[in-house]
Amino acid sequence: MECTVSWTGAAGTRSGMGFVAETGSGHVLAMDGAPDPVHPENGGQNLAPRPMETVLAGTGGCTAYDVVLILKRGRHDVSGCCVKLTSERAATDPKVFTRIHMHFRVTGRNLAAVAVERAIALSKEKYCSASIMLGKTAEISTSFEVAVD
Repeated sequence: MECTVSWTGAAGTRSGMGFVAETGSGHVLAMDGAPDPVHPENGGQNLAPRPMETVLAGTGGCTAYDVVLILKRGRHDVSGCCVKLTSERAATDPKVFTRIHMHFRVTGRNLAAVAVERAIALSKEKYCSASIMLGKTAEISTSFEVAVD
């Protein structure tokens, strides 16, 4: 896996904190920093997600992918999966994630809560590379609800 991240600055200037990532699979992802009112040249323009937001989003995508795949392989009639991630970060540099909570809302027909709970546990403990990696610095918790399709 590879990725190239390039500084774009602010609209072609040598200031700002905009970046574009081109993934090995050929996709492009924009990132930007938060505006800095004290030193505007060092801040972003709030035009895209922050880099750490993309880490959190990627973790959500990784675990949701696992949950859906595990349920489908178990021949469960799953039609939707949404995971809301909330996090806390360390107050000082490096501002690693210290807590992440993932709340899943899984939709389907005749979905047993025990099957959803098992899929989430398997993702968290065995399959999701992102959450397992982040679990080295963050306490990761989960909750879920099952909705009828």
